[in-house]
Amino acid sequence: MSMTYELSHLRTLEAESVHIVREVAAEFERPVLLFSGGKDSIVMLHLAVKAFFPARLPFPAMHVDTGENFDEVLAFRDETVERLGLRLVVGSVQDDIDAGRSVEDSGPRASRNRLQTTTLLRSITEGRFDAVFGGARRDEEKARAKERVFSFRDEFGQWDPKNQRPELWSLYNGRHRPGEHIRVFPLSNWTELDIWQYIAEEQIELPSIYFAHRRPVFRRDGMLMAVHPLMTMAPDEEAFETTVRFRTVGDVTCTGCVESACTTVDDVIAEIAATRLTERGATRADDRISEAGMEDRKKEGYF
Repeated sequence: MSMTYELSHLRTLEAESVHIVREVAAEFERPVLLFSGGKDSIVMLHLAVKAFFPARLPFPAMHVDTGENFDEVLAFRDETVERLGLRLVVGSVQDDIDAGRSVEDSGPRASRNRLQTTTLLRSITEGRFDAVFGGARRDEEKARAKERVFSFRDEFGQWDPKNQRPELWSLYNGRHRPGEHIRVFPLSNWTELDIWQYIAEEQIELPSIYFAHRRPVFRRDGMLMAVHPLMTMAPDEEAFETTVRFRTVGDVTCTGCVESACTTVDDVIAEIAATRLTERGATRADDRISEAGMEDRKKEGYF
């Protein structure tokens, strides 16, 4: 008697991601997983841990630290690293500023976000990493929708959107020469809603910043920005307090929040199902530099 077993949508995505993670572990000598404490990197780490359970993760995690992170997210990162017994590599943007490799912007809208590229490429070179896992998804932004699961980067860490390898039948080409590396995106085919539904199903913990809380904010360019010691408000910007949550988490200086009453994962799922704006499009100032802002940065080596 033959039996068929049909995977749910989420389990299909999970199986694909786990296959990608294991494929990298088999093909590459020195992989590393980017982990910032944001929801996508948390889910990616959860999948990677699941891929090798009960053994420990066979590669380190890396955080490119701009020094402009939300305290709640950094605390969650450190708690997770300790709980899972991970080896954490921290690439510091401040180190590159101090060494003269990066030049910091000034003014009320200054952000270190663009400086991450220099630190990321330096950290990859110093760690001799040949594969770097990232939590980017194709639904986030137009440039990311163009990218393959295995994204080839040349000896300068740069991405050429016209020079991408075919990935028919989930066959991934990881071949590269010394000095080159591959960026790997196990969550490419996931959506924001998929991420939250998986968080609910797997009961994955997240930083409190992703749920509704009272916070002083101010309006800038149509977004709500957190009042924070790292933020300089313009004379015409006025602070007020309201209930907000963050859909995506990056630097304090370029990440907006949304007014929301969602205090549970189920609340967030219902809210996301009704929205028509991606989380980056709605709350990330760094994506509003130009129409091709993200693609230009990716060509330079950004994720």
